[in-house]
Amino acid sequence: MSSSGGRRGGTKGWVIGRAAGAPIILAPSWLLAAVVLTAIFAPTVQARAPQLGALTYVVALGFVVLLFVSVLVHELAHGLVARSRGQVVHEFAITLWGGHTAFGGAAPTPATSALVAVVGPVANLVIAVACWVGAQAVPPAGLAGLLLYAGAFSNGFVGLFNLVPGLPLDGGRVLEALVWRVTGDRHRGAVVAGWGGRVVAIAVVAGALVLPILGGSTPDLYTIVWTFLIGSFLWSGATAAITGARTGRAVTAITVAAVGLPATVVEAHATLADADRARGAAGVDDVVVLAPDGRPAAYVDRAAAAAVAPEHRASTPVVAVSVVLPVGAVVDASLEGAALVQAIGQTTRMSPVVVAVLGGRVVALVRAVDVIAALRS
Repeated sequence: MSSSGGRRGGTKGWVIGRAAGAPIILAPSWLLAAVVLTAIFAPTVQARAPQLGALTYVVALGFVVLLFVSVLVHELAHGLVARSRGQVVHEFAITLWGGHTAFGGAAPTPATSALVAVVGPVANLVIAVACWVGAQAVPPAGLAGLLLYAGAFSNGFVGLFNLVPGLPLDGGRVLEALVWRVTGDRHRGAVVAGWGGRVVAIAVVAGALVLPILGGSTPDLYTIVWTFLIGSFLWSGATAAITGARTGRAVTAITVAAVGLPATVVEAHATLADADRARGAAGVDDVVVLAPDGRPAAYVDRAAAAAVAPEHRASTPVVAVSVVLPVGAVVDASLEGAALVQAIGQTTRMSPVVVAVLGGRVVALVRAVDVIAALRS
């Protein structure tokens, strides 16, 4: 149960309602979770009320529905607080692993990130207290008492476990925000919290499997399977956070100066010799050919230009050794970071090479391969 950044594709499933302007989606995988949890809780119900017979599973399913409501409240708390802090909520999803809330972008400040993260577990703890108080008002041996105590325990566990400081848990978001606030580096916060999540994953496996074995007992197959599933989920989420933080830092460092090659310009009627002189005067290697209206229309292909003999360069039109640029293959050279990467991503759909322009003046050529190499490095 965690909050997450923007998503290109939504969760597949049934839309069962809307809140904070976003759909509430029940993923098909939750049905598997419902069946498994019902089967797990049924023996406890049967031990408490053997006279129920087949209704045992109906009562067990009631617990699963209560758990579903708890997960939904958890996610709604994330989304409603996020919306109140200016974030756009894309969806609330209930899935096999609980749920998540997807936003249109990352939190703008550490305080917002921490607040949005912490309200989910707090909502579970409030439900836990309410269930505990309600259980005191009914016979403890009855089914109502059983369900209320189960609700108190499950919500208390989910609330406290989600506060553990490691991504992808909500407590990891709080740790990330704290490191971000202290260092001024969001990405460092994510890396620290991601490593915290890896430690949590190892601790879960060690606590559930290794310690019992060292104590002389053997965990059953059910415990082994679920421990590794949960541990894998935590480890993969933590690893994704670390990878995402490193990619985010690389994106932040992207500028036209870092990924572009300085360029000069010539008119469309120029010769290759004119382009050579323009390159030499500007001290650059790339040349952009301007259309009569001043629009970047092409760029000189270096390999094609180099193949022209010196005695023919003065008579060779520059357009003869140029690659045509589609209309719109231009990016604003003042952009940086994610905004620049997004702009380049959109324009390179038309052409693998785009022109960077600052104040109407051509300053560089940007090649998609160079941007990809910078991100990978």
